[in-house]
Amino acid sequence: MQLMRIGDRGAERPAVRADDGTVYDLSAVTGDIDGAFLAGDGIARARAALAGGGLPALPDGARVGAPIARPGKVVCIGLNYRDHAAETGAALPDEPIIFMKAANTVVGPNDTVLVPRGSVKTDWEVELGVVIGKEARYLDSPDDALGVIAGYVVSNDVSEREFQLERGGQWDKGKSCETFNPLGPWLVPADEVDDAGKLGLRLWVNGEQRQDGTTADLIFGIGHVVWYLSQFMVLEPGDLVNTGTPAGVAMGMPGQPYLRAGDVVELEIDGLGRQRQVFADA
Repeated sequence: MQLMRIGDRGAERPAVRADDGTVYDLSAVTGDIDGAFLAGDGIARARAALAGGGLPALPDGARVGAPIARPGKVVCIGLNYRDHAAETGAALPDEPIIFMKAANTVVGPNDTVLVPRGSVKTDWEVELGVVIGKEARYLDSPDDALGVIAGYVVSNDVSEREFQLERGGQWDKGKSCETFNPLGPWLVPADEVDDAGKLGLRLWVNGEQRQDGTTADLIFGIGHVVWYLSQFMVLEPGDLVNTGTPAGVAMGMPGQPYLRAGDVVELEIDGLGRQRQVFADA
C-alpha cells in the first residue's frame, strides 16, 4: 500500500495505491494526507479501508501531487554520504550538518522545476525523504527514533550552488527557490519498507546516469538523524527530513554542466517509485 495525493495543484485529493497499481480515492477516510492524518493513526485507517473494499477507483492520467500536504518544515542533512563528501573535497562531519529548506518548495514528483533567475549552478540531488508521523522531542536513542517515522519518499533536493556557497555562505537560500523539492510519487509506510538502510538511489540527467548510490553508505543512519534532530528541535507529524545525497552531483564533477531549461531529470529509489521533471526558466 502507498499513500498519494492526486489532482491539480492546490486541489489534490487523498488516495491510496494498492499493490496491483490501482489507485483509490481516500476522501471518505480523510480530507488530506497531512500531519493530522498521520498523527491520528491514518495509515492504519487507510489500510483497513483498502482491505475492506468499497473505495472508488480513480481514473488514470491525473496529476500526481506530493504525497503529503505542505509540511510544517523541511529539515535537510548535508554531506551525509561518504562518497559525496569525497567528491566535494569535504572532511567527514563529526555530527550531522543541518539546514532548513522552505516548506513551499515541495511540489509533485513530475511537476516542472524552475531554474531561478540569475542561476548558473542549479544542481540535482536524489535523496531518501523521511516523513515524521509522531512528535519527536528529546528522543532517548536512535532506536526510539524509528518509532516516530510514518514512512519514506523519493525526494529531489534541488540546489543552486552559487546561491548556496558563494552568495554569503548561507545554504538555505540555495535550497529554497520555488519548486526545489519534488516529492513522491507516493509515501510508503515505514512498516512496508524492509530495510530503509539498504535502498538503492539512482538519478539520470537527459538519459545519462549521474547518481547510483545506496543508503547503506549513509554516514549518519536514519534513526540517528531523527534522534539527533530531536535534541535541537521538535519534529512534528507531517514534517519532512531529507537525509542527504550520494555522489554524482554536478558540483562534484568538474566540467559537468549544471541544469538549464529543457533538461530532464529522472530519479528513483528502490520500492519508493520514480520521478521525472522537465526544467524551465523561472
